Amino acid sequence: MSIPVIIMGAKGRMGSTLVRLATESDDFSVRGVVERAEFSAGLELLGCPVAHDLQDLLPSCPGATVIDFTAPEVSLSTARKASKTGNPVVIGTTGLSAEQLAELETLACQTPIFWSPNMSIGVNALVRVLPMLERILGEAYDMEITEIHHHHKKDAPSGTAVKLAQVLAESRGWKMEDVGNYGRQGMVGARPHEELGVHALRGGDVVGDHTVYFFGPGERIEVTHRAHSRENFARGALRAASWLSGQKPGRLYSMGQLLGA
Repeated sequence: MSIPVIIMGAKGRMGSTLVRLATESDDFSVRGVVERAEFSAGLELLGCPVAHDLQDLLPSCPGATVIDFTAPEVSLSTARKASKTGNPVVIGTTGLSAEQLAELETLACQTPIFWSPNMSIGVNALVRVLPMLERILGEAYDMEITEIHHHHKKDAPSGTAVKLAQVLAESRGWKMEDVGNYGRQGMVGARPHEELGVHALRGGDVVGDHTVYFFGPGERIEVTHRAHSRENFARGALRAASWLSGQKPGRLYSMGQLLGA
């Protein structure tokens, strides 16, 4: 049986990719899409309801999983509305504040909610592997992270870079609020040992590159993940939607649970 989905921002970069992959698959059925009025031209060709407000779709789509890659405030609004009807929600939006994530955790007690700053299976494998590498190498190795994205990306550093930095800091017993350095300029002095640099580059149409550096005595190790297309993230989100349809409210789900971490 196909999984019913509602896709937010259906004409956006991620939204349009999700619509295409979902309609091409026998595993999903697009029950509705949401887009702002000024961008919705042509969506009627999908043969499903088109709305400018998710609230107008939810009553006629019970059980449909809402997939949202829009913006922090919009995604939070999506979760609020879906929590009232019990529709599951998959969110891939980055740039959410600590307060917004805390509200998502509260809303997840009312309806199943899945959030990940990166839906790539490969990136989430790195999240599991990097702490192991850090422990093997030891504290003699300095750690830094760079990320590159297209010039349209609004938040920096990327949610993925932040997540990678957090797991490395935790592995070393640090807190990112104490050791994080998000760019250097001027006479900053020698690099402290307890520091983890995270640096953002923006340009062109880069989908997403992340590199973790381990700088040690006499050698350097680089671990890089490159996303070749947005389909990578869209397929991860659809996989999450399929998995989430069988889950109950009670916690904010993540890739860790989906991958069995």
